[in-house]
Order: sequence, then C-alpha cells, then structure tokens
Amino acid sequence: MSENQEPKKTAAQEAFSRQVDKKEHRKLKAKGKGPTPVWRGLGMMGLVGWSVAVPTLIGAAIGLWLDKHYPGSRSWTLVLLVAGLTIGCWNAWAWVAREEKAMRENNHNDQ
Repeated sequence: MSENQEPKKTAAQEAFSRQVDKKEHRKLKAKGKGPTPVWRGLGMMGLVGWSVAVPTLIGAAIGLWLDKHYPGSRSWTLVLLVAGLTIGCWNAWAWVAREEKAMRENNHNDQ
C-alpha cells in the first residue's frame, strides 16, 4: 500500500468519528459562549421562587379581603391561599419545562 492511500474505515470507525466530531463541536461552541455566571443560576432560582410566592400572596390578600367584607362559615383566606399556591407551582413547573425543552432543542440542533 502506498503512503498516499488511506485504509478504508469500517462503519464503527465512521460512527465513532462522527460522535467525536459532534462532541468537539459542542465543546467549542460552549467555550465560545464563556462560563455561565453564578448570578444567572441564582437569578433563575429567584424567578422560580417569585413565580410561586406572588400568586400565593395575591390569593391570601384577596381571601383576607373577602373574609373581612363577607364573613361566613368558610375561610376564603385559606381557600385562596391554596389556590394561589397551586397556580404558582403550576406556573413554575411550566416555566422550567419550557426552559428544559429549549435546552434540549438547542442541544439537538448542535448535533
């Protein structure tokens, strides 16, 4: 065999080469973006926390107002506090799921 000819690659070698190429491309792209700052992660946690806290507090405030102006046998404060907490948790879950989907699509497009 002469020095100019390359030996034929097997299917397994081709697959391995493609896999290494994808990983290298992904690492170079991540390196170009730079490191993710710690403050970004803390900000995300704060955003999720507020998305739960705000509907809960709004529900409690409306419940207090209803109990003050329309007293009755049931506590509107407790009912609307739980409703606000439920809405807030659903809102946070939906936001996190949307972010995860965007990350997956971004990773899929890189491959």
